[in-house]
Amino acid sequence: MSRWEPNATERLGQAAVELFVSRGYEGVTVAEIAERAGLTKRTFFRHFADKREVLFGGQDAYHQLFTDAIAGAPAGATPLEAIGAALAAFAAGFADDRRDFLAKRQTVIISNPDLRERDLLKAAALTTAMADALAARGVKQPTASLAAHIGALALGDAFQRWLQPENRRSMAKLAEQALRQLGSAAGNLH
Repeated sequence: MSRWEPNATERLGQAAVELFVSRGYEGVTVAEIAERAGLTKRTFFRHFADKREVLFGGQDAYHQLFTDAIAGAPAGATPLEAIGAALAAFAAGFADDRRDFLAKRQTVIISNPDLRERDLLKAAALTTAMADALAARGVKQPTASLAAHIGALALGDAFQRWLQPENRRSMAKLAEQALRQLGSAAGNLH
């Protein structure tokens, strides 16, 4: 194994998902992931705290992306328009060539209760980050929390639709549609 190889994080993620799909999450060790990626166990731990995090890496960057997009939305934007700007910024990173990998990753997460719990915690943290970013724009409660939750629901719905093999629409279009539909539904709750 060489001392330095490019794309170590991506290679570790790909190796982990391949192994988790074929042998189950519980049946795979960090050493096996590193070996499959052509790296050392030590390199693995430079990139991830544990094998669970190989599936959830990058979450802090997503929080920052959402926060920055909400903060950067036009001054007159409604709370849902600011959330829409965040969803659009996030969706821009979804390339169709990653669909198969992300679908496999999602299958691994869904098949393991501990990973599902971790996924829910990460989603809750992102929702809180969106609500806090809206509050920083001057949006009062409970509007900020409601808009953030609608945004989280739209993100989850769009992601599940985007993962479908027959889907041909972009993540951006799916997120925009989901946010519009959920915003409309929320408006009809009186």
